[in-house]
Amino acid sequence: MKQTTQPPASRALEPASSRDWKTDEAWTIVLEAASLAEHAAEVNQSAAFGRTNEEPLGPVSEGHPDAVIAWRPGAGWMPVLPPDDPRHALIDLYLPICSATIARPITVGHLGQSLDGFIATHAGESQYVTGEENILHLHRMRALADAVVVGAGTVAADDPQLTTRHVAGPSPLRVVLDPTRRLADHYRVFNDDSAVTLYVCAKSLAREGEARFGRAAVVPVEDCADGVDVTEVLRILRARDCRRIFVEGGGVTVSMFLEANLLDRLQIAIAPLLIGDGRPAIRLPARTALRDCHRPRYRVFRMGADVLFDCEIGPDRTDGISQPDAQPPITRVI
Repeated sequence: MKQTTQPPASRALEPASSRDWKTDEAWTIVLEAASLAEHAAEVNQSAAFGRTNEEPLGPVSEGHPDAVIAWRPGAGWMPVLPPDDPRHALIDLYLPICSATIARPITVGHLGQSLDGFIATHAGESQYVTGEENILHLHRMRALADAVVVGAGTVAADDPQLTTRHVAGPSPLRVVLDPTRRLADHYRVFNDDSAVTLYVCAKSLAREGEARFGRAAVVPVEDCADGVDVTEVLRILRARDCRRIFVEGGGVTVSMFLEANLLDRLQIAIAPLLIGDGRPAIRLPARTALRDCHRPRYRVFRMGADVLFDCEIGPDRTDGISQPDAQPPITRVI
């Protein structure tokens, strides 16, 4: 996709230490919007939604003073709060993900990188390239996702739990891609009951009759040159009614989905850090000319000291979810 946009200024994300009831209310609205998307899509009518007297999110009249978001057929959720409302930026960031339905699913990739484009040192140290606000964002993305996908390198380096312990919301299905079976089964995702885990490996390396890897279910997938066929992985997750899939890392895994044109959005958080050399973020085949490079539509948010680029990289849609702002706000602060 080749598109040119005017660079929007950043919207800043409120640090976790200063969160107040407005932030909590905004996050509640986001969770409720995600749960209402399927019904709103079935009704297929424009409608405004609001929260009155701390009641759950529900329909209100267009222009109602308590309206916070609106559903538009073919476009999904959009905020109707004024930009200076303290809830606006957080709600605005997550509404494209909340708009996903079974008929219109979404896959989002995320990477946190240094100013010079690395997600970790050569030794694999990556905790933490980005700050606490972006870590909180990861937990929110998990809470909205039906499945979170990571590669073996992320598990080996970070031993993540992939849960939502820092925010309200359910933990997603955890999916670990380990094509070459480099991992042992002692990592936390294979040994706790926080969420269901799928262990995806190359079919050629699956053992006959093998059903479990630790407590994770073994899912053999067809081999390919890069390890496993991520198109088949996505198909398996869609068959489990996973509308929202969050590819959390690392660089190799996100790049596999990106190169296969399976990502609808790509989020890259850039931290004010210079690593010098290390493990790169995105890895794609080199382009000879700039005109052949990705130039996605994007929004910019500030998360503490970090800057998050939220890029729409799926096919162009005239009726698509989350069309970019015609006039981007000056600041987005969450």
